[in-house]
Amino acid sequence: MESNLRNMVLVLLVITLVAAGAVGGVYMLTEQPIAAAKVAKTNNAIKEVMPTFDNDPSAEVITKEVDGEQVRIYPAKVGGELRGYAIETFSKNGFGGKIILMVGISKEGAINAVSVIEQKETPGLGDKIEKSKSNFSVQFEGKNLADYKLAVKKDGGDVDAITASTITSRAYCDAVERAYNIFKGL
Repeated sequence: MESNLRNMVLVLLVITLVAAGAVGGVYMLTEQPIAAAKVAKTNNAIKEVMPTFDNDPSAEVITKEVDGEQVRIYPAKVGGELRGYAIETFSKNGFGGKIILMVGISKEGAINAVSVIEQKETPGLGDKIEKSKSNFSVQFEGKNLADYKLAVKKDGGDVDAITASTITSRAYCDAVERAYNIFKGL
C-alpha cells in the first residue's frame, strides 16, 4: 500500500470509526448501571433523612424549579399520612463547587437529618460535611428552622462552622435554608 494522502485519510477514518464505536459501546453498557446506582444513592439518602415512611417517595416525587435548578421533593408518609419531606437541595457556593444535599424536614418544620449526595470539597477540610467524617451535620438535627438561624456564628447565626472551612459551612447552610424555603412553599 502506497503512503499517500488518500490512504492516510482512509486509515484515519477507519481508526476513528472503530474508536467511536468502542466508546459508544462502553457508554451503552454502563448507562443503565450508572443510572441505577444514582437512583439507589438517592433512595438511600431519603431513608437516611426520613427514617419512618411506608410509601415509595420516589414514585410521588414533586419537581420544582428553584434558582434555575430542578429540585426534587419526596413526600414521606406512614399509612397515607404525611410525616414530612426529603428535599434534594443544592448550593453553588461551596469551595469546590456545587454541593447537593438531601434534607429531611418533618411536617412540623424540624430537620430530621441531612445527607450529602454530592460534594467536591477539599479532602480533610470541607469534606467534613459528610457524616462519616465529622459530626457537623448533627447540629442541625431536631432544629425547628423557624427558630434556628441558618448561618455560621461568624455571620451572626447559630451554626458552628467547620474549622478552616467557613465557605463550605456557609454553602451547607445555604442549601439547608433553600430546602426550608421550599418546604414553606409546599
